[in-house]
Amino acid sequence: MQGFSLIPAFKGLRHFATTTMRRAVSEFQMTVPWGEVRGQVWGPAHGRPVLCLHGWADNSGTFNRLIPLLPNDWRFVAIDFAGHGLSSHRAAGCFYLFTLYVADVRRVVEALQWKRFSIIGHSMGGNVAGMFSALYPEMVESLVILDSYGFFPTKMNSIMDYMQQGIDQIVQYEKESDERTEKVYTYENAKQRLMAANRFLTEESADILLERAVREVEGGVVFNRDFRINLRNIAMVTLEQSLYMQSKIQARVMLLKASQGFDKQFPFHYGYADTLQKGWLEQKATIVDIEGDHHVHLNNPEMVAPIITDFLQSHSTDQAKIDSEGQTAKL
Repeated sequence: MQGFSLIPAFKGLRHFATTTMRRAVSEFQMTVPWGEVRGQVWGPAHGRPVLCLHGWADNSGTFNRLIPLLPNDWRFVAIDFAGHGLSSHRAAGCFYLFTLYVADVRRVVEALQWKRFSIIGHSMGGNVAGMFSALYPEMVESLVILDSYGFFPTKMNSIMDYMQQGIDQIVQYEKESDERTEKVYTYENAKQRLMAANRFLTEESADILLERAVREVEGGVVFNRDFRINLRNIAMVTLEQSLYMQSKIQARVMLLKASQGFDKQFPFHYGYADTLQKGWLEQKATIVDIEGDHHVHLNNPEMVAPIITDFLQSHSTDQAKIDSEGQTAKL
C-alpha cells in the first residue's frame, strides 16, 4: 500500500498573501508510480472523512474558501488530480484518461485507509465521484455534486471521431515536444490569462487557484498544469452506460445546480441533462437550484456551505438512528 505524509502547508509566492485561511491546513503528499499526488488536509485525524475533488484545469485550492465554512470536526482531504496543481504529471506517452482519475481516487483512499467516506466533487470532480461511487458503492456514504450531473455522456456515433482526434492530438504533441518551451508570465499576466479562460472567476478566486497553479521561475511564473489535460479524452461513456452506473450508486446524493453554471457554460445536447436528472430523482437524490455561477462554491461559498452541511449532517443523524435501532433490536 502506498503511504502518504502531511507536511507544512505550501506557502506559495509572495503575491499570494491575499488568501485568508480560517482553519489550519496541512499539505497532503502521497507517492505514486509516476511521482506524487499532492493536496490539502483540514480537520482532526479521526474526524468524519470527506474527500474533495476539483474540476478540470483547477486544483484543490477550489475548496479553500468552502471548507473553512464546514464543520470543524470533519476531516477533509482535497487532492490535486494528476497534471493539476502540485501533483506530478503523468509519465511520458500517457493519456489523461477519465478512468485514470477514478483509479487515482482509489489509490488515495487506500493510502488514507478510508473504508467509508463522503465525497464533494465539483464539475469534472463530480463526474469522477459519480463513476467511483458506482464502482465502489460500499465505500461512499454520501455524494455531493457541485454543478455537474455526475456523468458526462458522449453520443455513440461521435465516440470514434473523438477517439481519433485524441490519438492524433497526442501524436502531434509528442512530435513537437522537443520544440516546446514553457511560457513565462508575470504574475498579473498569469492571473489575467486564467481569468480569461474562466470568466466566472473573481480576482480573489483566481489568486487562490494560482497558489497551486503556477510556480516561480527566473523572470516570472509558469503554469504547473500538464498541457496534455487539454487534449481530447479518448475514454468516453454513452448515456446508456452512464444511467447503468448511476443505478449502481448506493450513496445518498445531492446535486447543487448553479443558475449561471454548468448548463450555461457547457450546454448539454441530446437531452442528456434531463435524462440524467430524471435518473437521479428516481434514486431519491436531492437536487437544489442555487443562484450563482459554475464556481459558486469558490466565489460565494456562503451560498452552498449551509446546504452541504445540512445534507451531510442529516445523513449522520439518520445513520445514528439506524445504528441505534439496530443495536436495540439485538438486545
